[in-house]
Amino acid sequence: MAARSLRRLGALLPAAGKAGAASLYCRGSPCAFSTAAQQRSTGDECGPEEPSEEPKHPLSDCALEHKAIKLEEQVRDLTERYRKALADSENVRRRTQKFVEDAKLFGIQSFCRDLVEVADILEKTAESAAGHAEPSDPNPTLKKIYEGLSLLEAKLQSVFAKHGLQKMNPVGGRYDPYEHEIICHVPAEGLQPGTVALVTQDGYKLHGRTIRHALVGVAVEAQE
Repeated sequence: MAARSLRRLGALLPAAGKAGAASLYCRGSPCAFSTAAQQRSTGDECGPEEPSEEPKHPLSDCALEHKAIKLEEQVRDLTERYRKALADSENVRRRTQKFVEDAKLFGIQSFCRDLVEVADILEKTAESAAGHAEPSDPNPTLKKIYEGLSLLEAKLQSVFAKHGLQKMNPVGGRYDPYEHEIICHVPAEGLQPGTVALVTQDGYKLHGRTIRHALVGVAVEAQE
């Protein structure tokens, strides 16, 4: 039996030697390096990853509703401002247009004030010439002067009317402080109190605007 055990032990020793050599060869062979490279590559792939951004939480319904209300308020405010600005610009345009129109109409107002004084002198001269140029007067020169003055006065009034300048005729009408200036009071003989009885200086209007008040005498009730 001892001999048999020795034979078995002798058979196992070569096989164990071959297996150990094969193991040692694999450790020094390229397969060892290949295994190490695979492990290194696997380690790189399994390394720490960059932290990903966390998904932002969507706004809640209450926050969205509050934001919508604020936007609606801003829209209403901007709309109201736009309407006010539009109305202001329209008012400015109308005032500017009115100013331009008035400048065209009344730009000659000061000139007309001076010119009506010339018309007063011409009228008084024509009346004076009419008083001396009687039909029985044999002087034809004075008569021609009167006729010339009358034609000149008529032409001047025609030019006045063409440019919107008009003489007032307030006799018999109600007193108007915007058109008349009282210089005296006269007894109301056949006239209602408060009406214009006489005119000492003619008044004029330019396109309906008084540029010179008429100097008038107003009728009043006679005191007993």
